[in-house]
Amino acid sequence: MSYRDTYQAWLASSALTAEEKAELEAIKNDEKEIESRFFSQLEFGTAGLRGTMGMGTYRMNIYTVSHATQAFAQVILAEGPEAVKRGVAVCYDCRNHSDEFAKAAALILANNGIPVRLFDALRPTPELSFAIREYGCIAGINVTASHNPKEYNGYKVYWEDGAQLPPNHADQVAKIMKELDVFAGPKLSSPAPAPITMMGEETDEKFLANALGQVYDKGAVEKVADTFKMVYTPFHGTGYRLIPEALKRLGMKHVICVPEQMVIDGNFPTVVSPNPENPEGFYLAVDIAKKEGADFILGSDPDADRVGLMVNTGNGEFKVLTGNQTGVLLLDYLIGAMKRTGKLPAKPVALKTIVTTEMARKVAEVNGLQCFDTFTGFKFLAQKKDQLEASGEGNVIMSYEESYGYMLGSYVRDKDAVTAAVAMTEMAAWYAGQDMTLYDALLALYEKYGYYGERTMNLVMPGLDGLKKMAELMANLRERPPVEIAGVAVKEQKDYKDGSIVQVADGSRSTMELSGSNVLRYEMADGTSLIVRPSGTEPKVKVYILANGADRAECDAKVEKYAAWSESLKG
Repeated sequence: MSYRDTYQAWLASSALTAEEKAELEAIKNDEKEIESRFFSQLEFGTAGLRGTMGMGTYRMNIYTVSHATQAFAQVILAEGPEAVKRGVAVCYDCRNHSDEFAKAAALILANNGIPVRLFDALRPTPELSFAIREYGCIAGINVTASHNPKEYNGYKVYWEDGAQLPPNHADQVAKIMKELDVFAGPKLSSPAPAPITMMGEETDEKFLANALGQVYDKGAVEKVADTFKMVYTPFHGTGYRLIPEALKRLGMKHVICVPEQMVIDGNFPTVVSPNPENPEGFYLAVDIAKKEGADFILGSDPDADRVGLMVNTGNGEFKVLTGNQTGVLLLDYLIGAMKRTGKLPAKPVALKTIVTTEMARKVAEVNGLQCFDTFTGFKFLAQKKDQLEASGEGNVIMSYEESYGYMLGSYVRDKDAVTAAVAMTEMAAWYAGQDMTLYDALLALYEKYGYYGERTMNLVMPGLDGLKKMAELMANLRERPPVEIAGVAVKEQKDYKDGSIVQVADGSRSTMELSGSNVLRYEMADGTSLIVRPSGTEPKVKVYILANGADRAECDAKVEKYAAWSESLKG
């Protein structure tokens, strides 16, 4: 069936409301728009679905969500009656239509005879991961597009370990979706044969108890509590309640919330993008922090799995820390706090992704920890944690990735802004007790461990043509692997698709542990690492520049040089 035929079939469907049909009628003379909405289904992967909202097979709407849920229900049913009766936890964030999509998913699961635990209101993503593990569910669904702009929504799917769906299960869901009719496939009847149980305050309390179990030095907070101030913003999202509550229980007396951004709103009216990676979103928080004389600012994204910091540089100005810098600070602090309190486990391990700063490895190894890399995504970090701990090879004290995600403890298997907010606040208070800001602390770490600098380049390629350009870029790099970049020789070419390593000097080949992901890496003669990978959730190719040097100026110069090369890849 052509995209035009699919468009006509949707227009003719009795399932659509008058308003939905009007949306499709409005594009009847826009061939490009019709094609972009109907050329394919949204691709279902290990991260589930994500896309812009609207009518069409390549859009997030009640029908694509119902379609995916029916396919997922059939995968769960295939696990057998014992697995089915464990049920599925369902959660949602603050985005437009999130509650509607979540309730539709819950109803379809129940109509397939699968019990559901549905949160009574929006909740942070890590609390869903926690609930799956806490209640022994077979799976979980979270309706969220994380930190994406307001036009997006998504559908994240989790398995029994609380991590995102394994590839084999994701492949099964995708296969069934191709076989199911979007409108006739999903099962709906009244009443549903399986129960939908609501989750609320009881689950919150259990989750918060675990988050506060990660506190190592509450005395550090008590020591400065009368004068120590911080500003918090949830960017209109799900962190608005649990994060301030957790910080209060930590012992914080002065958590100043940004009032305009404490309002739940899927249109994110005060920011262009509700992403703590973007410093411009913090402008309201900065105004308050300057006025109140705050020590630092903390912001969580709409589904409260990512967290970002801005730190007082000591002169009343505030500087954004990168996810890499925050992670290095937190790792170094946790190692110190665990050693001070005698809680550092045997065989301690730090985990990071392949695109995360190599400074984390240096911090870990100098302090006697092992450090392992995984592919990008917390399902891989969770998988590695489980493998190391089950085998007795190591005990993971922290897992993180450069894009502002941090996982602590053993009760979630995803990034967790609630627990990270508690740990980062404890850390900031401890440094305040040493008469240091977090900015002072970061500079001290560079003096101790050496200078590192990173930048992520986002080569945006929107639309149908963009998907082709992304594929072509990766294909061209594989067909003609660079031997020199920005005037510097490439020492090693690594392809994580097949796990191959090529030494450029003599052409010798070897293999590495990681394989099966569409990522290329170049180890440069000057010590820089360059990683190129297409985003799994947005229309862009990312280039990660990981540099180090004798001082800050040398690092910055390397980053600038390779940033120019990255821009040239767009063609």
